[in-house]
Amino acid sequence: MIKEILSISGRPGLFRLVNRGKNMLIVESLQTGKRTPAYAHDKVISLGDVSIYTIDNDCPIAEVFETIKEKANGGQVDVKAIGDDKALRAYFKEILPNFDEERVYTNDIRKVFSWYNQLIAAGITEFKADNKEEDAVETKETTD
Repeated sequence: MIKEILSISGRPGLFRLVNRGKNMLIVESLQTGKRTPAYAHDKVISLGDVSIYTIDNDCPIAEVFETIKEKANGGQVDVKAIGDDKALRAYFKEILPNFDEERVYTNDIRKVFSWYNQLIAAGITEFKADNKEEDAVETKETTD
């Protein structure tokens, strides 16, 4: 599920991949539901490809979202209520204790919480797909 959610540089919010066209993607805003094209020159990143630096190795963002969901009891996280940058980093350390504090900036942490809140607001609460579903999707994509 998380693989079809996209972040497009220069555009606010997250988008769901609807279809692929010639030299473009058709995406739908999670906030407004409006469909627009994303062209080859746009920087498009799938959330399935995003990970957080840790001391050992990288942690996929889907696992981070799952941990945030458990800590927030399935609700949204009020970043402003957490406090300043130091308090926000301490809160994120409770979620991902071994994140690399030198390479993960406070703005990155804010973006993770922003993405999480947008996904929850859009009704997306399952961040990890079953391996069988992923295999079926990958098989279908390679045969198309």
